[in-house]
Amino acid sequence: MYASVAALKGRGATANPAGRFETILRLREHDLTEPDAPIASDRQELLPEQARSIISRNSSPDVPFAQSINPYRGCEHGCIYCFARPSHAYLDMSPGLDFERRIRFKANAAELLARELLDPRYRCEPITIGANTDPYQPAEAELGITRKLLEICLERRQPVSVITKSVLIQRDADILSELASLGLCNVFLSITTLDDTLKRSLEPRTASGRARLRTVAALSRHGIPVGVLVAPVIPALNDAEIERILANAVAAGARKAGWILLRLPHEVAPLFREWLDVHFPERSAHVMSLVQQSRDGRDNDPRFGSRMRGSGPFADLIATRFRVQAKRLGLDGSQWPALDTGLFRGYEPPATQLQLL
Repeated sequence: MYASVAALKGRGATANPAGRFETILRLREHDLTEPDAPIASDRQELLPEQARSIISRNSSPDVPFAQSINPYRGCEHGCIYCFARPSHAYLDMSPGLDFERRIRFKANAAELLARELLDPRYRCEPITIGANTDPYQPAEAELGITRKLLEICLERRQPVSVITKSVLIQRDADILSELASLGLCNVFLSITTLDDTLKRSLEPRTASGRARLRTVAALSRHGIPVGVLVAPVIPALNDAEIERILANAVAAGARKAGWILLRLPHEVAPLFREWLDVHFPERSAHVMSLVQQSRDGRDNDPRFGSRMRGSGPFADLIATRFRVQAKRLGLDGSQWPALDTGLFRGYEPPATQLQLL
C-alpha cells in the first residue's frame, strides 16, 4: 500500500491502498534522486456504467428497508468512515482515494426503474435511495440521475425514502413535496457533527452541519417528513454532540431520529486508523480502545444485531443517552407517518377482447 505522511486537502483518505481482491501490491517509496511525486488527489473521474438491474433487495434483520437504489458507486464527499468504501474493491479500485475521486454512475438507472416497476412480478414496497453512497453527491448536480428516479416514483406512485447529507436535495423539493402530499416520501439527513473543524477532516467535501439543519428546515416547510441520522457516532470524537444535534434537529423541524455506531469493515479500519494518526494523534489510541470495547475486542463486529449499535458498557451508554433525548424531544418515531403502498400504479394486464360472433 502507499505510505502516507500527511493529510490531503479536501480528501478523507490519505492514501490509495490496494483492495482486498487485488493480486498486485503497490508500494510508494522515496527516491533519493527525485522528489516524491504527489498523489493525484484532485483529479475527479465520472465513469458511466450500464447497470443490468437497479432495485436491490435486502433481507438483513437490522436494516429497516427491503429495497434500495444506489445511483452512484463511490462518493466524492470523502467521508473517511464510509462503510461503502470496501465496495470499490469489487471494481478493481482502491477503497481509499479512488473511492472519492473515481465515481461510477448508472447512466441507465431511470430507464431500468421504469421497466422494473412495470414488471408483472413486482410487488410494491418502499424503496430507499442512497442506502450505500449519497444520491446527492456533487456529480448529481450535473447528471440529475436521482431527480429522474424521483420523477418515475411520482409517476408510478412508488413510495420512496431518501438518505443524504447534501443540501442539493433542496433542488428536488418540488417532486419530494408532491410525493409527500400523497404519503409517498420521507427524507433523512445525516448530521455527524456541528463542529466545522472536525467536519473538514472527517467529511471534507460535505456541507456543514448548520447547512444541513437549514436543509431540514427547508424541506419541512415544504411538508416533507424529515428525520435526522446521527451517524456514525464515533467514541471520543463526536459522541458528546448527540444531545446538541438532536435539540437543533427538532428545532429545525425534524420528526424522527436514529443513530449508528462507527463501523469499520474490511479496508475502512486501516484507513480510519491512519486518518486518526494524522488528524488526532494525541487521542488515536483512546478512540480505538473505545471502539474495540464496543466491538467485542475487535475493530469491527459484522454480526447482525450488534453491527449497528455495538455492545458493552460504552455502547449501552450511547444507546441510553440517545433514547432518552429522542423521547424527550419527540424524535422517537411515534409521530412518524408510514409510507403508502396502496396508490402504486404498476403492471396492468391487458383487457380481455370480446370475440366477434
